[in-house]
Amino acid sequence: MIALWWLIFLALVTFAVWFAYRRPPQVTLSREVPSAGFMGSRLPLRVTLHLHSPLPMRVTWDDPLPLTVIPDSQIGANLLLLGERSSETQAALTLNKRGQFEWPGATVRWADPLGLFWHRLTVNVPTRLEVYPGTHGLTLPDLLRPLLSEGALTRSLGLDDPISLRGAREYVHGDPPGRVHWKLSARTDTLMVRELERMAASSLTVFVDVFGNSEVYVESAVRLAASLIREAGELDLPVSVATSDRYSPVGRGEASLHAALHVLASAQPNTLPPVIPPTRSGGNLIIITGRAGPELIRQAMHARAQASRVSIIAMPEGFYLEPGENPRRQWAGLPDTVRELERMSGILADSGILVYVLRGNQSVLKLAP
Repeated sequence: MIALWWLIFLALVTFAVWFAYRRPPQVTLSREVPSAGFMGSRLPLRVTLHLHSPLPMRVTWDDPLPLTVIPDSQIGANLLLLGERSSETQAALTLNKRGQFEWPGATVRWADPLGLFWHRLTVNVPTRLEVYPGTHGLTLPDLLRPLLSEGALTRSLGLDDPISLRGAREYVHGDPPGRVHWKLSARTDTLMVRELERMAASSLTVFVDVFGNSEVYVESAVRLAASLIREAGELDLPVSVATSDRYSPVGRGEASLHAALHVLASAQPNTLPPVIPPTRSGGNLIIITGRAGPELIRQAMHARAQASRVSIIAMPEGFYLEPGENPRRQWAGLPDTVRELERMSGILADSGILVYVLRGNQSVLKLAP
């Protein structure tokens, strides 16, 4: 009989413990982290959890991250709670993938001091993290560095204006073939090139062709585009980025730079035909493509009517080296569209459209005609 009463007593105590601890503690969670960063970089994170409970209890909590964001330490803790208590965790986050990520909710588990009954609560704090493409250094003798400011014609800075001939000089190794003055060369029996007046550009627009291309190419293309616009931003040049379905407004400053990077962060291969947006008058248009089809070339020639210069960068997949890659054997030739683009490069150069084709094991860090 005594044993029965003891069983009833234990059952009542157990039920009382379960009933008393079924209500969660008061929980307030906050996250402090920059809203955006570049792929491969590290961001600081601070998570603060504030708890309140009139009952003593055991609490464990953790704050899982998006799968592509790697912390250098665990975010969470195990606590003994009575009354009020705060728990703070700091970590450095490594951003491993480009894109836009929603933060999942933090998980709080609590139980009585003996750990008999555990309960679970999810705390949702809206947090969005945007990861921009990583950037790399570039060697850009003619592509971007001369574009230092807006202004009138100048003999030292800016873009070559193909309709403004300043004179002629002897050919120097590295001069574009399209600038050779054939009639003067025949008359003087010396290879001569035309020396053009220069005109400062008013903006930089980078168009990334993602039509029918692979993810490998798109990742390389958006990294190159991000590197170009970051360098242009450091020169205080108005910037814009466009893909087949998105476009950032032309502007200078941090807001415009972030708007351009936002477009690149979400760029993915698609089946939408490339459509180059209108280019600001006097601006510089750089087109990054993996195939360089005839329709893209036609649009580039149409854009040249407004732009001071149009540059086409062809990056056939497998024909360029990313930073840190070693040379490898090439098993296939260039795509037919890229071969055709090379054949047309001289004609396009006369129209103010420069062509850069990354061939063989050429590094994407260096673009030379």
